Amino acid sequence: MSRPQPAEYDEYYQKYVSLVPEEEIIPALGNQIEELRQLFEGVAEERGTFAYADGKWTVKEVLSHVIDGERMFAYRALRIARGDQTPIEGFEQDGYIENSHANRRPIAELIEEFTLLRKANVMFFSNLESDDWTRTGTANNVEISVRSLAWIMVGHVRHHAAILEGRYLAKS
Repeated sequence: MSRPQPAEYDEYYQKYVSLVPEEEIIPALGNQIEELRQLFEGVAEERGTFAYADGKWTVKEVLSHVIDGERMFAYRALRIARGDQTPIEGFEQDGYIENSHANRRPIAELIEEFTLLRKANVMFFSNLESDDWTRTGTANNVEISVRSLAWIMVGHVRHHAAILEGRYLAKS
């Protein structure tokens, strides 16, 4: 499957798509499972409730946001791939985090939840046909293609992994 063109997604998502140089998106999706596991290898549970500044999410809340994003982007991809033309609403990420209870959960459980979701999504994307990938629909009042959503999913995880690595988990 070829890369999405900029006209297939809102300009806002360019920051995620630009983080994905790969031409083959299925392996990139699958590889992120191990990449995220490695990022958290050896991270103490107490670090999970660390926020690098007042008003910022904690490590566990960032992980919960990554999981929420995985679910939302996959839901959009499913509906659009199946030909559902009903507009899909956006979601307010801060409200989702406030109600996620992420700080009460073990880091390992959050990583496992992402792993299971991503494995299911890799299977979903692996079984799409050419026409499914280029099908478009409306999400958050913007036209978007299924293939754009796959690239956005990889870029979204990379974006937050870089923030986690640089601002939350950096060795001092």
